[in-house]
Amino acid sequence: MPAVVIYTKPLCPYCIRAVGLLEKKSVAFQEISAAFDPDKKKEMVTRSGGRTTYPQIFIGETHVGGCDDLMALERRGELDKLLAA
Repeated sequence: MPAVVIYTKPLCPYCIRAVGLLEKKSVAFQEISAAFDPDKKKEMVTRSGGRTTYPQIFIGETHVGGCDDLMALERRGELDKLLAA
């Protein structure tokens, strides 16, 4: 399973929802709280191609996007395939 990284900020409902889905699927992931750490936020923005909203999710080298993007992958049945790659 590829490494899963999610950049979050405290009390973000979209972050909570995305983390909840990953936990429900028993996916191991690294959560990086980036909102108040300028270096981590810069890292997130750079990795995501300029996106500044939370969360930003990466599966392996693939930038999934935010919570809505993660949920769309799940609805289409593509999330499990990406996690298994």
